[in-house]
Amino acid sequence: MVVAQLVYILISDKCKQTWTGLSLLAFSGLWEFLKLSTASAVMLCLETWYFQILVLVAGLLKNPELALDSLAVCMAINGLLFMVSVGFNAAASVRVSNELGAGNPKSAAFAVIIVNLVSFIVAIIEAVVVLALRDVISYAFTSGETVANAVSDLCPFLAVTLVLNGIQPVLSGVAVGCGWQAFVAYVNVGCYYVVGIPLGCLLGFKFDLGAKVYQSIPLSLLLL
Repeated sequence: MVVAQLVYILISDKCKQTWTGLSLLAFSGLWEFLKLSTASAVMLCLETWYFQILVLVAGLLKNPELALDSLAVCMAINGLLFMVSVGFNAAASVRVSNELGAGNPKSAAFAVIIVNLVSFIVAIIEAVVVLALRDVISYAFTSGETVANAVSDLCPFLAVTLVLNGIQPVLSGVAVGCGWQAFVAYVNVGCYYVVGIPLGCLLGFKFDLGAKVYQSIPLSLLLL
């Protein structure tokens, strides 16, 4: 992708028209850009690391092999379909930032509504497909019947997660487009690490709810 972008920049007439020679002005605003990009990186890392921590903690549950296998299958499905939401995230971020930069707040608000609506409809379709295939979908990853049954039990939680994932990434993209990366990073710390992990450990170990906890906890965090 990087090579393709570089080739496009080098051969595109549109890109050639934007280059007027090296200037010190090109280095202005680097500090502001660094602050935004750092906050954005922290925001994404906090969200990604949380799910990896869930996998590690799930290995401490009773029958960890089954818990990890079923959770890994659900996370693989969720990660695959989440890429659709990432596309809407990028679209919302770019559109909102462009409209706000052009001084069109109403157009930005309209874009937020449309992107959320389309993403939500797509997420509903994904959830319905997962529920319809709940008894067979895990065989794309494993041949074990025990794991397949465990994944089938987790699919309702996975379906709700997919629906919420149709909204949360879009709202996150809107926040990025508004320049609120630092705020979202603080929200992620509170939801995922102050609430999510302690709550998951409490329900998973104290109340012996097993892997269902680690598929349902993200639901409450997405709602938060």
